[in-house]
Amino acid sequence: MTVEFSELEKARYKKLLFLKDQGMELYPRKTKRTHLSSQAISEFEQSEEDGDVHVEVAGRLQSIRSMGKIVFAHIEDERGKLQLFLRRDELGDEVFGLFINGFDLGDFIQASGVMFRTRAGEISLRVEQFTILAKSITPLPAGKEEIIDGERIVHSAFTNPEARYRQRYADLAVNHDIREIFWTRSRIMRALREFLDEHGFIEVETPILQPLYGGAAAKPFTTHHQQLRQDLYLRISFELYLKRLIVGGFERVYEIGRDFRNEGVSFKHNPEFTQLEFYIAYADYEEVMMLTEQMVAFAAAKALGSTQLQYQGESIDLTPPWRRLDLRAALQKYAKIDIADFPTYASLEEIIRDQGDTLAPESTRGKLIEALLSKYVEPACIQPTIIYDYPRDISPLAKSKVDDPETVERFEVFVGGMELCNAFTELNDPVDQEQRFQEMRKDYDADDKERHPMDEDYLRAMRYGMPPNGGFGMGIDRLTMLFTDQSTIREVILFPHLRSKGGGEDK
Repeated sequence: MTVEFSELEKARYKKLLFLKDQGMELYPRKTKRTHLSSQAISEFEQSEEDGDVHVEVAGRLQSIRSMGKIVFAHIEDERGKLQLFLRRDELGDEVFGLFINGFDLGDFIQASGVMFRTRAGEISLRVEQFTILAKSITPLPAGKEEIIDGERIVHSAFTNPEARYRQRYADLAVNHDIREIFWTRSRIMRALREFLDEHGFIEVETPILQPLYGGAAAKPFTTHHQQLRQDLYLRISFELYLKRLIVGGFERVYEIGRDFRNEGVSFKHNPEFTQLEFYIAYADYEEVMMLTEQMVAFAAAKALGSTQLQYQGESIDLTPPWRRLDLRAALQKYAKIDIADFPTYASLEEIIRDQGDTLAPESTRGKLIEALLSKYVEPACIQPTIIYDYPRDISPLAKSKVDDPETVERFEVFVGGMELCNAFTELNDPVDQEQRFQEMRKDYDADDKERHPMDEDYLRAMRYGMPPNGGFGMGIDRLTMLFTDQSTIREVILFPHLRSKGGGEDK
């Protein structure tokens, strides 16, 4: 062997060789399972008085308690645990010895027999046959090993976040609550699709590799197509392609997929994340507001069984209607600044400085306002809050308000002190859109993430005629954080990106 085994791994490997010498197939190509653990228990409960319930189960050994001629063990499968009962007198010395001398915690096992209830009242499987499915040569991360009433139990101590993220497979194996997060995430995505499908939307797929990036304020990842000899970008948004479909005659479209943004990592940002975007023709941002409230509440009811949840010690109620504040009023309330009194960048920057604030310098008035929003308003919005009507210069794809061309019909939703989603009445005037692109290229530095590239094909699509429409975007990861009471985005992503370790081989 070329692998450097620890002493504990060597001991387990010897057990593997022992099982092999006894004629047991170590990694069988085919297994048979008639019941999950929960199904076996349920079926026995329903027919306990009616006769024997024969089952074949499979799972990972989680505990072993030896009492001489009897062994109690627990296996765990995807959705539950089941106690196994093995008796020397029933299995015979040789077969019983295989289990005692060859099996360890963490091994995958298949067992068959009859369900029964022990004297202690625990529903169990009286094992008639068993076999190994996969040997755990490396012990799962564990903490203190205890013997309780003769039972060998290992308590998980795999709690270091970075170690858990790097070895998510081991994290999931020993921490059941982490697996439950991803069951909830799956229910969330299923509920969102159900809601949109029921409201007449069609789910579509748009390119991940794009000749131009756009639809959001973010730096892209760049790659190169060898055959075409062309640089391409991993998409930062679905927006411009989904709106091309609105031009093409689809009136309600959505996509759930991955976006990639080459920027900072934080408790609520990951470079690769899952996004939902939808666009609806003949609608404005007020209709999208109502749809958003309904959709998020529907997803909570489906995924959690309630529109009320706990997040970081706060009780949150997602039942519509939600609180609504225009951005000016929100800043008056929380930042103590009336932005209408400071119509220029210089005047707004001066009042911010006079109030002793230490916001970083920004390139435009709109970005100063956005910084105030992030610092003062966002953390204060624990209950779901819709903040609407944003500066034009940070919303290049949104339609201006009729009575105020410098303000656009845009809203964001904040819940639990973080941004959840972003939506607009979409700009459908191709001349205005081209002017917006040109202004941003003039007003922002070349490396500024807000500097939206000029997409001539998108402008051409708009010139064919784009109906009025409303658009929406929401990160699935943040919604999952909210629904599962997680304070960091890495807990809701199965394999979050991490810095290279030891020269880059481990990521």
